Amino acid sequence: MASTSEAITNTAPLKLESSDGFLIRARDLRVSYGQHEIIPGISLQIPPGKITTIIGPNGCGKSTLLKALSRLMPFEGEVTLGERALEEYPRKDLARYIGVLPQSPTAPEGILVADLVSRGRHPHQSWFNQWSRSDEGVVEIAMKASGIAALADRPLDSLSGGQRQRAWIAMVLAQETDILMLDEPTTFLDLAHSVEVLKTVLYLRDALSRTVVMVLHDINLAARYSDHLLVMKDGEIVAVGAPKDIISSELLHEVFVLEAEVIESPVNGAPVVLPL
Repeated sequence: MASTSEAITNTAPLKLESSDGFLIRARDLRVSYGQHEIIPGISLQIPPGKITTIIGPNGCGKSTLLKALSRLMPFEGEVTLGERALEEYPRKDLARYIGVLPQSPTAPEGILVADLVSRGRHPHQSWFNQWSRSDEGVVEIAMKASGIAALADRPLDSLSGGQRQRAWIAMVLAQETDILMLDEPTTFLDLAHSVEVLKTVLYLRDALSRTVVMVLHDINLAARYSDHLLVMKDGEIVAVGAPKDIISSELLHEVFVLEAEVIESPVNGAPVVLPL
């Protein structure tokens, strides 16, 4: 996979404005599947230019929350993006502010990798603004950043699971949005590629001031690569804050029913979970 510093250049997505400094805010957010209530009513704030990661046990509502915040599923309550209610944004406008990588994305059979990644540019095009050399350059950069430049002319369905996941990540990067929402971005990736993807996320935060909201299952990766954690259990948010402030043996036992010791990383001071 290409080095992120070589692969990504500075771009200028549309920027959101907010009087209180939070790009996304939810108040009494409720989500149900039929008669089954998944999220019974939570409130939260997403800080700008930071990496916010949602963690919690399987089935606790992490992906459901991410979908609601990106308007991929209906919800009740109030969600605001910048200074406007989320539902006030036309779909195409919303896609210029929020790029979403769902957990199980689908694509037309036989689509080539380069064509898939090019779809990330659709929100920036119109009848007056067709495909340009600038779009082509952004797509090439996104593929290099995700380590799939050599696979550009391969059909997506001919790739391994890890390669396909990196192709989808490249498509979201090509969308050039201020906010990226990533549902398990390291799915199907081995540890080395998982770390490389998360280093790319760090670069998006540090060099490009992007805001990232993602779901991760690996607690140690979440603690290492996040500024801000939302810890969920049974559809509720039970802890919020910096990893070093909230990750504890008591929290792990309460949320994950896990007996573990938490130590401080000698490298960067992040909490490291050691199951007992």
